[in-house]
This record gives sequence, C-alpha cells and structure tokens, in this order.
Amino acid sequence: MQASADSTRMECFWSNWKCQAIDLLYWRDVKQSGIVFGSVLLMLFSLTQFSVVSVIAYLALAALSATISFRIYKSVLQAVQKTDEGHPFKNYLDVEISLSQEQIQKYTDCLQVYLNSIVRELRRLFLVQDLVDSLKFAVLMWLLTYVGALFNGLTLLIMAVVSMFSLPAVYDKYQAQIDQYLGLVRTNMNMIVAKVQAKIPGAKQKE
Repeated sequence: MQASADSTRMECFWSNWKCQAIDLLYWRDVKQSGIVFGSVLLMLFSLTQFSVVSVIAYLALAALSATISFRIYKSVLQAVQKTDEGHPFKNYLDVEISLSQEQIQKYTDCLQVYLNSIVRELRRLFLVQDLVDSLKFAVLMWLLTYVGALFNGLTLLIMAVVSMFSLPAVYDKYQAQIDQYLGLVRTNMNMIVAKVQAKIPGAKQKE
C-alpha cells in the first residue's frame, strides 16, 4: 500500500515537473521564465570567467548572506515588537525532502533503462549493424570535430540554454510554416538516404 502511494506521488511529481518545465520553456509566465533563464545564463557566463569551485563558493556566500541577514532582521523585529513568530524559515525546515527506498529504486531503474539503451545503440553503430546508420553517425562525429574546434563545451552549453528558451516559443508561434519546411527537408533527406542505400552493396533497406 505504501509502495503504491509512493509510486502515485512520484508519477504526480514527474507530471508536475514536466508541466512546469514546458511552462518555463514556452514563457507561459514571463517573469518566472525570465528569472530562471537569467539565473542560468549568469551562472554559465560566470563559469567562463571563474572556476567551478569559485562560482559555487560565491553562490553559496550570496545565499548565506541573504538568509543570515533575513534571519537577523526577523529576530530583531520580533525583539522590538515583542512577538514570538518562531524561526522565519520554519515552514521550509519542516518540509520532508528525503527520498524513500522505492523512489531511489525507481530513479535507478529509469537510469538503468537509459544507459542500457545508449550502450545498445552505440554497439549497433560501432559494429555496423546498419551500414547507412553507421555512416550517418560517422558524418555527425566528423562535423562535431569542426564544432569542437570552434566552440568549447561551455559555449555550446550556453547556446543550448539559449536555444531551449527561444526555439520552443518560436516554434509555437510559427508552427505551421516550420512544419512545412521540416516536411520538405525530411522528404529530401529520405530520398538521399534511399539513393545511398541503393548504391551501397549490403545496405539494409528499412521499411
């Protein structure tokens, strides 16, 4: 019974998390999306100038400065007004944040499924189960060598964050036009792949 309740709560948690992520990326709440987007970008740009340890230390100091100052302010205010409201962060301190064994097991099982899927796909590509797919993977890796020469990992991460917060909103606004162009690109790519498969001996034809 407890395991079923935990599973239900976990499913609700993931469902709410996905909804919140979609709302953020689609800028349903402009203020909230702006705060998250700006905070992430600020942290990433900080990492371009300082080490990870320095950034973490500065963020921790900033958070501690805010919470300590607020705690002292509330204590002084309570002393002056002679009230007893208790700890200002009591509601947050009482929140249960520990994971149950069932939740940890569920996270582990999900991670295992993803890892096994990645390992199987890499084995299929590197051992050339499908010649065309392996060639496409090789072309992708070749292109990534040029991308790596132009940008470092942190720059790519910044570009990914900007894309995550901009492309969904653009697609939502111009969905019809984008789908039309993507359909044309997909059709042309399928034609090219079909021609390549026809010319390569032993290439597997996909249904």
